[in-house]
Amino acid sequence: MASSGNFATFNPLKYKASSYTTGNIDNANRQLGSATGNAGQLNVGFKNGDGKFYFEVYGTTIPSSLHYGVCIDNADLNNVTAGKAIIGYRDSGNKVVSTAPQTNSTQSSYGASYTGGDVMGCAVDFTNGTIEFYKNNSSQGSIDWSSANDGSTYYPYVYQNTGVATINTGQDSTFCGQVAAQGNTDENGFGDFYYTPPSGFLAMCSANLPTDSNIDPAETEDDIPQKNFNAILYTGNGSNGHAITGLGFRPDLVWYMGRSQTAAYSQGLINSTRGTSLGLYSDRSDAETAFTNDFASFDSDGFTLNAGSSGNINNTGKTFVAWCWRANGGTTSSNGNGSITSTVQVNPAGTFSIVKYTGTGSNATVGHGLSSAPAFILFKRLTSPAQNWKVYHKALGATKVLTLNAYTVAETDSTMFNNTEPTSTVFSIGTQSNTNTGSSDHIAFCWTNSGGYQKFGNYIGNNIDNNGPYCYTGFRPRMVAIKGATEAYGWYVFDSARSPNNLVDRQVSWYPGGGESEEPTGARKVDFLSNGFRVMADAASINGSNDEYVYMAWGDVPAKYNNAF
Repeated sequence: MASSGNFATFNPLKYKASSYTTGNIDNANRQLGSATGNAGQLNVGFKNGDGKFYFEVYGTTIPSSLHYGVCIDNADLNNVTAGKAIIGYRDSGNKVVSTAPQTNSTQSSYGASYTGGDVMGCAVDFTNGTIEFYKNNSSQGSIDWSSANDGSTYYPYVYQNTGVATINTGQDSTFCGQVAAQGNTDENGFGDFYYTPPSGFLAMCSANLPTDSNIDPAETEDDIPQKNFNAILYTGNGSNGHAITGLGFRPDLVWYMGRSQTAAYSQGLINSTRGTSLGLYSDRSDAETAFTNDFASFDSDGFTLNAGSSGNINNTGKTFVAWCWRANGGTTSSNGNGSITSTVQVNPAGTFSIVKYTGTGSNATVGHGLSSAPAFILFKRLTSPAQNWKVYHKALGATKVLTLNAYTVAETDSTMFNNTEPTSTVFSIGTQSNTNTGSSDHIAFCWTNSGGYQKFGNYIGNNIDNNGPYCYTGFRPRMVAIKGATEAYGWYVFDSARSPNNLVDRQVSWYPGGGESEEPTGARKVDFLSNGFRVMADAASINGSNDEYVYMAWGDVPAKYNNAF
């Protein structure tokens, strides 16, 4: 079945609290923190005739005054008896109901009281104007609010007073890791609920909402992250034929790194253009190396490993993460758009390509095969002698160069890329041996800013702990890498495969490597939000005052499919 797309979350622009403190809304905009009078409205609103939907609420602690339900925009949730057009269920067991359009709500007896640890449900029928609340899957009775529904847009909401409340519109039945997953879906097969939604009531996800011509819920198009990028975890077994599955597509670039491995050579790249027996180490300058009996095959839903000779890709009992991208199944083509003819493998969306070319030593252009100009390119000379990886990043421009396998700032060098920005057909290389040694083979991995699901940008640090810069991407990230441009720091990588619940702080490093394993640390942490990410540490490596940083972000669900606004 097709993906459910994006699920509704709290809208940061509709967030209400008597006093704002960092962390009031986090865990990908699904959790309200402990500020007094903390309330959130979802980023999806409904009117008469829009259907039937279900969501759940879990309160870790409920000191007093938690209530949830639906309300009009800008309703006064801090004062339910003075708040216009609120229909909710309080922890005391009372209901809060507006009986006429735009009138103040009144309280009356309704159902059982609830407290911390209870799973609360809400089934709201926007077609017939009824709402039914649940405590631990037990209905508290249907409420008719059709007389108050005058055609205004109503938003699901949660209000809590000094407690912690988590909403589940179908994305996570663990409520951000607080309880055991239950895995119940709606009747369309969408969602991950603690309890099964009542008959006819659906998860609040984009696949269950009306779609326009630009939306592709059946996922017939190729420009979606689920078909182009994913991060996957695995544990080595030291044996041939170790199949790693669940990726969702056939990868053409596998970038693996040891999580518990502390030996050198524990991170590398294998791509289908060069085949299964050749690889590169991302944290070293080494030329392309024979990966003897390491990597067996690229498969339809992942890849297969062998026992290995390097001892650093399939070690028994060691844990690994692999970041994987799709190109064209190993099928390459000749590209004559540049002054150098290249061998190109590009994904169907035209957003990622693997480019092999032979250098000339003179200023040249190389065809990249993408649908638009690259925003991020990794360059590596394949032949000896060893040469450092060089990196082009659009935010820095063609006169600035980063080094993947070194602690360096963005160095000024007008000759690396010939002081020329990439175009929609070619990138430029100058006279530097890292990117253009005469008669030597080179490889370039190229990505575009594209489709609301991969983004390459920059930010300026503010050195504020728990409230660093916010970066809009248009999607909830699956992976973010951060590199200091004005100060010499490493390449720090965060992903939701290793940290499924915010804050994301299980850091690995593209560099430094060679002996460093995964580091769960509060020194470097990132908040993955529904439409971007926020830096949540004051560490100079990712958030120094007035320092510039570049980021690389790949998403879970693209903005194109997120019509839940």
